Amino acid sequence: MFPLQLLALIFISSTTVEPPPEEKQKEKKKEKEEKEKDRYDLMFRRGDLLEVPRTLFTHFGIYLGGGRVAHFIPDIMPIVSSDQFRIKQMVTNTRLLLGVLTKCGSVRVDSVEDFAYGAEIIINPMDKMCSRAALQGEQVARRAEKLLGDVAYSLLWYNCEHFVMYCRYGTVMSFQTFQFCKTMRKLLLSRGVAKVTALLAACLLVYLRVSNTWSVLLAVMLPFLIWMAS
Repeated sequence: MFPLQLLALIFISSTTVEPPPEEKQKEKKKEKEEKEKDRYDLMFRRGDLLEVPRTLFTHFGIYLGGGRVAHFIPDIMPIVSSDQFRIKQMVTNTRLLLGVLTKCGSVRVDSVEDFAYGAEIIINPMDKMCSRAALQGEQVARRAEKLLGDVAYSLLWYNCEHFVMYCRYGTVMSFQTFQFCKTMRKLLLSRGVAKVTALLAACLLVYLRVSNTWSVLLAVMLPFLIWMAS
């Protein structure tokens, strides 16, 4: 019986079916993803605030662990499609710009690679700028997770920076918005703009030959208000 058992074992081992190439590729991809998650968990801590510079603005997110980032981003896709597979794909610049115009956004979870979009990641830059102390990492991450879903987006009044500031520091503010409003104030509410407005208003009244009280009052009040606000 021993030779027969030996032959049977040899036959079974020689006829073992190897997994198809597709299965091997899936296994290799899964192993690679696990290694990436472990690598990011060594770089970041759960609750860290991540910042990535973009062309026209800076984007922010909260690290949740396992190579995942929660971030608030404008996106048109949830309006035009109910296909969750398409919605979960990486937000392109076109989707982002259309989301800004339609004021539609969502707090979503993406991989670190999709969040960074090829840019360098800066860790917790607001800790030195914000007067409030950062909350505990677990509390920060839980706040971010509770806010997942569709949210109305506003470029000035509620953007990705407002979201992360609330999660990490408990205050809703944006340094980018503050700097933008400060710059616009310097450009629009200046004495030079007041003088140009007064000159254009006077020329318009003469050109249109308008001399009624309300038109003259408007032509005077607009440059006066700009002058006083400058």
